[in-house]
Amino acid sequence: MDMQTWRDARTRAVDAAAALRAALAALGAPESVWGSVRPMVTHKGTAYVHVGMVQADVVGQMAEAMRTPESAR
Repeated sequence: MDMQTWRDARTRAVDAAAALRAALAALGAPESVWGSVRPMVTHKGTAYVHVGMVQADVVGQMAEAMRTPESAR
C-alpha cells in the first residue's frame, strides 16, 4: 500500500470516528463511552472505527437513534 492510500483511509477513519463521537455525545453518552472511539487503518488500507465495549443501555440508545427516520427527529 502506498502512503497516499493510507492517508486517504486514515482521513475517512478519523472523520467517521469524529462523527460517531459527536453522535454519542449528542445522545448523552458519557465521555467514558465516546472517548474510546478510535480511527484505525488496516495494513491493506481499509478504514475502520474501533468502538470497543459499550454499555448495553448506550447501545440501545444508538439503535433507537438509527431506527428513527431523520424527519421524525
